[in-house]
Amino acid sequence: MATNSTVRDLSTKHRPVSDLFPRADTAEACARYRLTDEQIAFYDENGYLSGIQILDDAQVDALRAELQELFDPAHPGHHLFYEYHSNESADPSHVLFHALGAWRIMPGFHDLLWNPAFTVPAAQLLGGAVRFWHDQLFCKPVHHGGVVAFHQDYSYWTRTQPMAHLTCWIGLDDATSDNGCLQYIPGSHRFSLLPITGIAGGMEAVREVLTPEQLARFQPFAVELKKGQCAFHHPLMIHGSYENRTDRPRRAAVVNAFRDGVASASDKPLLEGVPPIPPGQKMGGQFFPLLCDPAVL
Repeated sequence: MATNSTVRDLSTKHRPVSDLFPRADTAEACARYRLTDEQIAFYDENGYLSGIQILDDAQVDALRAELQELFDPAHPGHHLFYEYHSNESADPSHVLFHALGAWRIMPGFHDLLWNPAFTVPAAQLLGGAVRFWHDQLFCKPVHHGGVVAFHQDYSYWTRTQPMAHLTCWIGLDDATSDNGCLQYIPGSHRFSLLPITGIAGGMEAVREVLTPEQLARFQPFAVELKKGQCAFHHPLMIHGSYENRTDRPRRAAVVNAFRDGVASASDKPLLEGVPPIPPGQKMGGQFFPLLCDPAVL
């Protein structure tokens, strides 16, 4: 097994390092990935857009294989994760897993950031050049709780300002109501920033901080996706996911991004192991690369 000193940190590479995803460096090449005006209007009205095909079967298989390797806490690139949480089950279908930083370790998850099926819609929804924030991997094992309580992403991201962020949730398996797909509260992106009520406690703890009007709109909508499809959502969108009640795992990758120009609002590290960026300084450098310049769109 390789030692830590021989593992290449892919965060130093701000271009794809494999041929897993196509290149789209011209307006003509990007055109096939563009969202329609109707899709953008739906996102603006509801705070999310789902059912966008972002991976083909071969790409899904490649990312699943990389994910399988990352389950091993002894993986030689383990030290490059920002966060790593696992029950370390010997049975892959029983692994409860959440980690940040796979883009630094595996070529497929690295190159996913530059996948034009992601970057082109992201640039449209953000209204400008797209810069990377951080990635996540989520795995809910068979017949397991694994709930993620309803929350707003930006409540955990106020260390970056202004709010111009976007989340892309990508299914590596079919995501259904039975196995813990995303649940959205449509229109909740128009709510104000709410106090943090936690993501590992009571599934609907956020109800305690909602106004009567907001409570009346608290009607979860299950966003079921086929493997390889994604859902984009606004940073104030209230969302969560229930437990996996099936006999198959539910695996997903998440790419979080923001519009170029967002700045640090903290004098502390923005991610574990990442050097601090002084408050007011534009986000960039090794760990927050530019993914897409809409000038080519």
